[in-house]
Amino acid sequence: MKYTERQILRMAAPISKTEDEKCKNAIRMVRDAMKRLNYTDDGKEIRAYAEDSFAYALDLRQMYSDKKITILVQGSYANKTNIPSESDVDVAVILESTFTSAYRAGVQRENYGFVKGTFSAEELKDEVEKALNEHLGHQGIERHDKSIKVTGNTYRVDADVVPAYRYRDYSADWNNNPENYVGGIEIRPDSGGRIINYPEQHIKMGVVKNKSTKFNFKKCVRIAKNMREEMEKYGYTISNKISSFGIESLFWNVDDQAYTKYPSTLRYTFDEALTFLVDDFQNYNTYTEANAIKPLFPDEATKKEYQKFISDMHHFFEYDITEY
Repeated sequence: MKYTERQILRMAAPISKTEDEKCKNAIRMVRDAMKRLNYTDDGKEIRAYAEDSFAYALDLRQMYSDKKITILVQGSYANKTNIPSESDVDVAVILESTFTSAYRAGVQRENYGFVKGTFSAEELKDEVEKALNEHLGHQGIERHDKSIKVTGNTYRVDADVVPAYRYRDYSADWNNNPENYVGGIEIRPDSGGRIINYPEQHIKMGVVKNKSTKFNFKKCVRIAKNMREEMEKYGYTISNKISSFGIESLFWNVDDQAYTKYPSTLRYTFDEALTFLVDDFQNYNTYTEANAIKPLFPDEATKKEYQKFISDMHHFFEYDITEY
């Protein structure tokens, strides 16, 4: 399909201020719910976590225990890569006072003076679910395997509330310094297992990438997500392995030069990014998620689906040379 510059600019645009305010209201909703269980923010305001993002964070403590949590907005909304059809907000409720950890060989938690925690992520999920039900009168609350879904209304958008442990990776620390770790979160699904993600690192790396690409990286991510929807309308089959986060991470691996070759013409820039991804198939095994830590493709089948997806998009996308 042939696109004009005006069409591409519309696809690249961030969400509106109205949607932004609805998402902030979802953040306030989680905070106010937790206050029903004697958590306090000690009068602190919700803080911006990083520039060039919609990431917000707030630290809470429970007044009659030693429990501490951080409420963090994560995902595509926080990173300003969401599009109108995915404008729900992901809110992580991170247990800070009890954390899981990884160490270099031969080192254990005792080397850092840590003791075994007494409060689990499973208990936290039960607590968050209870707080949300009490706050919202048991309306619009649905417990999922990894999160608690809160249905939106005219005041706020849908929210996915994700209770998790703080995860600390000390593998690169050689001095037994308790503050020298890479921070992540560990999710414990109801079905079992553990999932480790790095939302703060994702936010930070996205800011760095956007600056180094003259702010074209996030624009191209939004274009790709919108174009994916148009491809489906035109009969393209998109694998369910292709996720919003996966698309963002895929474009995060594009060399900065592809984003800066045509700084004033976005349809050319997007074509350069697509061409880079098509020509770089042989290096996909080295691609990481946008956090620069975890491999992007968990298996060969997923990698092939992303290669097919980007090939189809490269074939689908054409730009109009003459028409603005």
